Amino acid sequence: MSERAHESNLDSLVGALRAETDAEVRFDPGSRGAYSTDGSNYRQVPLGVVVPRTVEAGAHAVQVCARFDVPVLSRGGGTSLAGQTTNAAVVIDWSKYCHALVSVDPAARTCVVEPGIVLDELDRRLADHRLKFGPKPSTHSHCALGGMIGNNSCGASAQAYGKTVDNVRRLEVLTYDGLRMWVGPTSKAERARIAAEGGRRAEVYDGLDRIVDEYLADIRRGYPKIPRRVSGYNLDSLLPENGLDVAKALVGSEGTLVTVLHAELDLVPVPPYESLLVLGYDDICRAADDVPHLLEHCSPGQLEALDGRMAQLMREEHAYLDSLDALPEGDSWLLVQFTGDSRDDVDGQAHALLKAIGRSEKDASVAFSDDPRREQKMLKAREAGLGVTARPPDDRETWEGWEDSAVPPERLGDYLRDLKRLFEEFDYNHPSLYGHFGQGCVHTRIPFGMRTAQGVADFRRFLERAADLVASYGGSLSGEHGDGQARGELLTRMFGERLVAAFGEFKALFDPGNRMNPGKVVDPRPVDGQLRLGPAWRPAAEETHFGYPEDDHSFTQAVLRCVGIGNCRSHQGGVMCPSYRVTKEEEHSTRGRSRLLFEMLGGHADSTVTDGWRSTEVRDALDLCLACKGCKSDCPTGVDMATYKAEFLAHHYERRLRPAAHYSMGWLPLWSQLATHAPALANSALHAPLLGRAGKRLAGVDEARQAPVFAGRSFVRWWRARGDERPDPADPSTVVLWPDTFSNFFHPSVAMSAVRVLEDAGFRVAVPTRPVCCGLTWISTGQLDVAKRVLRRTFDVLRPYLDAGTPVVGLEPSCTAVFRADAPELLPDDQDAGRLAGQVRTFAEQLVRHAPEGWRPPELGRSATVQTHCHQHAVMKSDADHELMRRAHLDADVLDEGCCGLAGNFGFERGHHEVSLAVGELGVLPAVRAAAPDALLLADGFSCRTQIDQGGTGRHALHLAEALALGLEGPLPGERPERLADRPERPSRTARWATTALAATAAAAGGREAVRRLRRP
Repeated sequence: MSERAHESNLDSLVGALRAETDAEVRFDPGSRGAYSTDGSNYRQVPLGVVVPRTVEAGAHAVQVCARFDVPVLSRGGGTSLAGQTTNAAVVIDWSKYCHALVSVDPAARTCVVEPGIVLDELDRRLADHRLKFGPKPSTHSHCALGGMIGNNSCGASAQAYGKTVDNVRRLEVLTYDGLRMWVGPTSKAERARIAAEGGRRAEVYDGLDRIVDEYLADIRRGYPKIPRRVSGYNLDSLLPENGLDVAKALVGSEGTLVTVLHAELDLVPVPPYESLLVLGYDDICRAADDVPHLLEHCSPGQLEALDGRMAQLMREEHAYLDSLDALPEGDSWLLVQFTGDSRDDVDGQAHALLKAIGRSEKDASVAFSDDPRREQKMLKAREAGLGVTARPPDDRETWEGWEDSAVPPERLGDYLRDLKRLFEEFDYNHPSLYGHFGQGCVHTRIPFGMRTAQGVADFRRFLERAADLVASYGGSLSGEHGDGQARGELLTRMFGERLVAAFGEFKALFDPGNRMNPGKVVDPRPVDGQLRLGPAWRPAAEETHFGYPEDDHSFTQAVLRCVGIGNCRSHQGGVMCPSYRVTKEEEHSTRGRSRLLFEMLGGHADSTVTDGWRSTEVRDALDLCLACKGCKSDCPTGVDMATYKAEFLAHHYERRLRPAAHYSMGWLPLWSQLATHAPALANSALHAPLLGRAGKRLAGVDEARQAPVFAGRSFVRWWRARGDERPDPADPSTVVLWPDTFSNFFHPSVAMSAVRVLEDAGFRVAVPTRPVCCGLTWISTGQLDVAKRVLRRTFDVLRPYLDAGTPVVGLEPSCTAVFRADAPELLPDDQDAGRLAGQVRTFAEQLVRHAPEGWRPPELGRSATVQTHCHQHAVMKSDADHELMRRAHLDADVLDEGCCGLAGNFGFERGHHEVSLAVGELGVLPAVRAAAPDALLLADGFSCRTQIDQGGTGRHALHLAEALALGLEGPLPGERPERLADRPERPSRTARWATTALAATAAAAGGREAVRRLRRP
């Protein structure tokens, strides 16, 4: 087909999809770029993306695609590691709308689901029945059941519950040519009925019978009898002794045969009690050797492993240190989890195992816990494997490709020794080895050279050798992640030519035209084809504002941090990613934005983004990024989308007119400085009925937002009025209190309270009285040249304190985070930026770690609902705050509800108000409404306090400094203690209307003067 004819066919397809399906139809460059890769080494730009609003719409979309003879790829969470969910096809994303739990039968322990439902969401909806779906991969917070069925997913819990295939009863499927049917085990009577009915379904079942008859002996002999055989099609499920189970045969087929519309699943009871036994070993091979011995004496719910290399990486990356602290002595560990109906039961299982293997709970190499929180800490270290090993500090990029091989558990130790020898032969030194050792499944990431021709050739040679090795052990190429493109070409090395030919016949039976996810499993594309990088990848080299010190000073390397894990698509917990949680859009996830930035680099001839920094697709994807920095801490590979957004905006608007909000809120420190000369007038103007609305339109502020109120007197003016003598910067008791824009001009009581508490603790407080700023608002709007100038002026003002090493105490978390992280990256060669990063502390850090011995905060003695600012969560952490609250006798409920949704200027910008409030309603605002009347509401971030004020909660939040200062004055009131805080009040109705009238009078007078001048001769 010529290019013109191809484009015409696509145009007709798009028109038909939009006219005939209840779906979002997206064939734009941005959508195609966001879906161009998954969690694998591969990249293929899709033809387009269809997001059906119903299962029926999705089914009809497949039929429309069939009419135009275009390939189809179903996609859930898009986390596949073998390239299953990237293809030059029409991608059907089921995750946004098709996520219903259709029905539950608690007595039968079954349920019916739509393909887009996320595993954790399913388990949450089943919680009232004390049931759950058994398999639980590490991506459980965001993987969809449709994808789990496509991949035959497993996870650690497969030790007890088996693979997904073992937990599927029936599937409703649709073939490319329109056959729709429920499939499952097929009795002889049902088989006869199908044959009698005739038609396409009978043709399929006749074909299945032929395949079984032709390859019966091959199937019985050729499939490894191991717990984790995931490679290949499940033809063994069609054997007579397995009941001709067509549903199980289709599980793990990676979207290459049918489209799954509904699934009937088996459920398992949620175990009431769990315990965890951790055993230390000298090395990972010896740990593997012990697995069969352990399994002789117990039936664990999980039997996981991690090695010393992973522990080393965690320490070097300062990640999961609390998990490591919970591990016993050793350089590798086996984690054995037990489940049962009572604490005595699970404790007894653990102690029985210890006795059987000749160990004791008192041994230094043994750790035991029946405390669920401690167990989760220890298991978290294992679950974090992919993220921790993806970007090791030694700068050797690691990749998938041989990341989930499986062998018989009794042969695991020897297999690992041979695998390590193969690593050494190819100079792939020190890959971490971990995984589901109880079932013989090994995870790793290997430093393949994916950028050069020689590196890619070695990659191919290694995979071929490794495939032969695992086959020699009677193992499987894949024990969890499937074949896709990474292993499809290697299947003959495991199954032989005849069984692979049977796979081809199976494929042809369901998809004779090879339109369902072509190039995967059957007639696969080469393992070294369509690589995300590869020797032909030539990204543009761009000069940048930020230094990217942890990414070899390269924006390209920073973008490559995203390896597609997809944690940014989680629905609960942590901060990342608020815009995805509201929109459920791939391009509004951290991963989707990273994909578009990758496309923007232009390394491939078919890159979907062709206009670089000027790209509207990238701009639109970044528009809903709240710059909350949640990804900087929550993303396993440390993607920092807030920084990438600032970088992009700086280039995108270079020498161009910016959005109005960049001039209004981006320059907020300057306007605030001016407003302090007449705060009452400024407030009246901002809140005047007509004038305020006009001002918001001019300023790019959403009309639904209330402008914050300027205080009658700024903190710095209050400080000057005190007339205190400036303390010596070299005095060990001297601290600089940073007068950020928000604590200075809007909520000065925060800074005043901090002075009160710091002085009570014995510190001598200094405050810069010349204008200073961290540059936050200019950074967040991408005005980075201005931000650099502002920071350098600030360094000049702080010079005596920087020279003396005086601590600088920050009150506003976002400003403190700038000094701790952004400023050193923006000015990497400025010594003062580095000095200030080392000297800046949070209010709580100063009091907990540096207050004179014997000082204690006031005892507040009540509960508190606490919202941690996202930048604090990402950069400074809040351990010191938790300790300070503990010492103040606060029973703190620290929310794990994500971002408040305001996020600095984001929630004020026109077009963001709806998303901003929707983010808040995901958790923070309901939690505030639910807080007890006598509880303190604490939020150190000005944005968080403003969102709580304006979010219809009926409550107001305090800074921790305010709560402590109030406590120093005496007991807090019984209800709504925040009412004691000194907050500027909104101007009266009279003042607001008077300002409007004054403005109208001035405008009329100006108009009359203009007319008079025009009439002059």
